[in-house]
Amino acid sequence: MSTKQGGKAKPLKKPKSDKKDYDGVDMANIQKKKEEEKALKELKAKAQQKGSFGGSGLKKSGKK
Repeated sequence: MSTKQGGKAKPLKKPKSDKKDYDGVDMANIQKKKEEEKALKELKAKAQQKGSFGGSGLKKSGKK
């Protein structure tokens, strides 16, 4: 008996990664990072409400 290998072979599934154990230092770093990202998002939202800052930028002279 012969078998035919038609089409593409299915890719092998990766095993599910188990959850990592974090110690106190790692948890503190993760929490700090989340807080910084949240503060950054709030600053971006405030900046968008006020519009562009810095005035009209550089002005070109009328001379040619």
